[in-house]
Amino acid sequence: MKKLIIVGCLLLGASCGRNVPAPDPAYVAEVEKWRAERLARLTADDGWLTVVGLDWLQPGVNRFGSDPANEIPLAATDIPALAGTVELLADGSVVARAAEGASVTVNDAPLVESVLHSDAQGTPDIVGVGRLRFYLIDRGGRLGARIKDPEAAARRKFKGIEHFPIDPRYRVTARLEPYPTPREVQVPTVLGTPTPMLAPGVLRFTLLGHELTLEPYQESPDEASYFLIFRDRTSGDTTYGGGRFLDAAAAGADGTTVLDFNLAYSPPCAFTPHATCPLPPPQNSLRVAVEAGEKFSGTKH
Repeated sequence: MKKLIIVGCLLLGASCGRNVPAPDPAYVAEVEKWRAERLARLTADDGWLTVVGLDWLQPGVNRFGSDPANEIPLAATDIPALAGTVELLADGSVVARAAEGASVTVNDAPLVESVLHSDAQGTPDIVGVGRLRFYLIDRGGRLGARIKDPEAAARRKFKGIEHFPIDPRYRVTARLEPYPTPREVQVPTVLGTPTPMLAPGVLRFTLLGHELTLEPYQESPDEASYFLIFRDRTSGDTTYGGGRFLDAAAAGADGTTVLDFNLAYSPPCAFTPHATCPLPPPQNSLRVAVEAGEKFSGTKH
């Protein structure tokens, strides 16, 4: 009988000592579907595991190609030493030009000369050279070229994501206490410079008997979802030290939303050193261990 109990615990993926209620099979299937979709995005040809570089543009001409002396070095043997240039003009616009004889594309069309749009302007333009791709990111007016390689070592060696057992106790209802008007909050980032985010209020909820709060963020007051950045007592131990992310629907007419920490996930910085992740602000440091969602896995750096 004892052996059967142990086997049962292992099949549930949880410790019997934690007295975890058995999840509803439909709920388990829902979480597992979300995890599979998350994994597919991470490991895709253009996912975070393919990011191999981030080079900040200097005013004027920035060269790109396989020469390591270039401002945007592209480490691949099938790329010429100088494949082209990216010029940052005084008005903040960026013009890409292909070097003579080099095979370079923008959005899969041959490049001669083209103005490049960054991610701050919607979908960024993608410059292709050999198997590598790069595009412009804008972080507070600072422009950089993010480089992706589908054959990146991090992608080839990736062994998957480890999770805590699915635990329905970590799916809770939270009530929004709105601010009189949404506040612009300066959220810290790994770059050392804060980024502004819009906070509609504070979410209050009870988790395993603890009364807790988190401040959610939105791009605009009418956005249909919340983005949460939090740290807890697992951070730097069983989960990523820079905290984790969680998405939730915006509070409905009754002022509530659901926070499902089984869907908490590691930020891109857990998988590449070339991401520009926001960090949990002090008000989003939880005094409990949230043993749900993703554990730390991926490329260490």
